[in-house]
Amino acid sequence: TDDELIVFLSDGRSLSVPIVWFPRLAKANASERADYELLGNGEGVHWPELDEDISVAGLLAGKPSAEFGRDA
Repeated sequence: TDDELIVFLSDGRSLSVPIVWFPRLAKANASERADYELLGNGEGVHWPELDEDISVAGLLAGKPSAEFGRDA
């Protein structure tokens, strides 16, 4: 969504984190955010147009992007 990144896991859980944790996603339009690929066996998500990769392990640990909080 415009406010959250929501990931649905195969075990039935869903994770929701603020989209602002990932500045590239936050600045992207809906079409760019909709263009994603799963990495490996679902260990992460890749957005080719945005050069963004997010791991499920990082989401589970509550880790925002290294770019979060930096002045761009």
